[in-house]
Amino acid sequence: METLLKLLTVLGLGSIELWASVPAGFGLELRPVATAVASALGAILGALAVTALGEGVQSRLLRTRRDGGRNRRIAGIGRRYGAAGLGLLAPLLVGAPLGTALGLALGVPASRLLPWMCFGAVLWSAALTAAATLGLAGVEGVR
Repeated sequence: METLLKLLTVLGLGSIELWASVPAGFGLELRPVATAVASALGAILGALAVTALGEGVQSRLLRTRRDGGRNRRIAGIGRRYGAAGLGLLAPLLVGAPLGTALGLALGVPASRLLPWMCFGAVLWSAALTAAATLGLAGVEGVR
């Protein structure tokens, strides 16, 4: 039961931001694979939720997360590189839900954006988990 609660915590954090979920998984002493899977699944569920709930949630996310430079940067990526660039970079830079909302607000069809967003969430979840695992292995090797 305790492990399930830890996984749900990482999944919930992943639905908001990968940068929070991966360290939380390590802090909760989950195995790296479980951390990566729960983080990626959370990000994917966050993107799907934004798409399913429609424009009301999208506009709220865009209104409440006014990071100025980050939002403009990701919007520029969306216009320049399309669904693929936005889907690959948004999970890392601003989170999958906000990236999905921005992509849909820019007019990228959900059918093109979501597969890339899922791929980006899996890619960056694995990369961040691998980097954390290697970093912790290096620290333990120093001791």
